[in-house]
Amino acid sequence: MRRLVMILAATALLAGCGKKEAAPEVRPPAEVTVMTVTPRDTPVSYEYVGQTQSSHQVQIRARVNGFLDQRIYTEGAMVKAGDVMFQQDKKPFQAQLEVARGGLAEQQARLQTANDNLAQVKPLAALNALSVKDLDDATGQQQAAAAAVQSAKATVVQAQLNLGYTTITTPVTGLSSFARVQDGAYVNAENSLLTYVEQIDPIWVNFTLSENDLLALRTEQAAGALRLPPKDEYTVELVLADGSIFPQKGKITFANASFNSQTGTFLLRATLPNPSGELRPGQFVRVRVSGAVRINAIRVPQQAVLQGAKGHFVVVIDKESKAEIRGVQVGQWYGDEWFITAGLKPGDVVATDGVVRLTPGAPVKIVPPAAPAARQ
Repeated sequence: MRRLVMILAATALLAGCGKKEAAPEVRPPAEVTVMTVTPRDTPVSYEYVGQTQSSHQVQIRARVNGFLDQRIYTEGAMVKAGDVMFQQDKKPFQAQLEVARGGLAEQQARLQTANDNLAQVKPLAALNALSVKDLDDATGQQQAAAAAVQSAKATVVQAQLNLGYTTITTPVTGLSSFARVQDGAYVNAENSLLTYVEQIDPIWVNFTLSENDLLALRTEQAAGALRLPPKDEYTVELVLADGSIFPQKGKITFANASFNSQTGTFLLRATLPNPSGELRPGQFVRVRVSGAVRINAIRVPQQAVLQGAKGHFVVVIDKESKAEIRGVQVGQWYGDEWFITAGLKPGDVVATDGVVRLTPGAPVKIVPPAAPAARQ
């Protein structure tokens, strides 16, 4: 029995010695698509939040006291320069004009009498038939009558103006507001504001630039990385709330002289044509300012840029076709690409697809990008 156990043990030992250790599994190189870094001049745009404003808001006020007969315009409608908006009671002012005209006629008659009297006194005074005092009195009466005529003429003009003021028109073309005084009310200095008219073609768009953004632009320009348009002739485009693009483009027409000390921002204003009245005052829009060019900019697809605990990084393929993790500094987006401001140089080969499967030093196989799927 003991001999049988020893034979079985020896047989098992020989069988175990005959087995070979399994070789470690060799993984094939990961397949990736790549791009070669090639700097190029790239036009850039900047976006800000803005709000539309009327380019000319006018208060429509009554200039004379009196009863308001009628509102002529339709509230909220577009009105043209010169359109009648309100009509005040004309009768009292028409009467004042007639009184002024009568006063003028009276003074003109007195002037005529004074002129005739002076014409008679002068030759008699020359013959010493009348005293010098008589001549001086006649001359003074003529001059006083002439002054009274001028005063009466001014009174007539003022009465004509007051009568004309009873017909209240708009000096600008724009959108009308609601009437703040109703028909039949008595209008005086306390309630002279009748409505507003806001010109909307062209329309203004106000937006602000932060101090940090302005300093960054100046720094990039001084370093030769950014070229700004000559004479600051930027092109302004608006993105509306639904994502659509406003069809008209404009220019920056105003820059405030100083920063806002409370917000640390710099006020800018753009002017855009608005012939169809699509934009209304008070709307919030995204202001897209273009015209600057980034010099020798490096761009990579957004999917090529990953973010880790130490910041953004990309995977660079070295000359031995191995993956290298490279930290980068990113700038703003450009479509579906990202500006890289530091970390890459011309000629670097960056993995753009299959990046998440790579580890430092892993071998890779560069393959052409997959063709886009055909539309059904």
